[in-house]
Amino acid sequence: MQIINTTNAPAAIGPYSQAFVVNGVLYTSGQIPLDPATGAVVEGGIKEQTLQVMKNIKAVLEEANTTFENVFKTTCFLSDMGNFAAFNEIYGEYFTGKPARSCVAVKELPKGVLVEVEVIAVTK
Repeated sequence: MQIINTTNAPAAIGPYSQAFVVNGVLYTSGQIPLDPATGAVVEGGIKEQTLQVMKNIKAVLEEANTTFENVFKTTCFLSDMGNFAAFNEIYGEYFTGKPARSCVAVKELPKGVLVEVEVIAVTK
């Protein structure tokens, strides 16, 4: 079991790790749209926040020596299903391999953000 931690993605805001690799499989914690340099929520709406989430996921994937192409499962949390289409527009640019996915609306997300995404991927 290997802990994955990178300064290119936001530090955990609680008692958890960014990700773990277990038997060649990467399990990430949910990524929210925090700027890793400042720890602040990025400004803008669902598209800007989803873009930052994808950048954060990419940093964790790279630290684990894998890519979006090796992601086979995502779990997506939206604070408002009215943002579903705009979220999918950005999401689809990154997850071109169309991994299995769950996408649910939740009452609230940490720091009042609009989106959170976690992934499971094979490592190289």
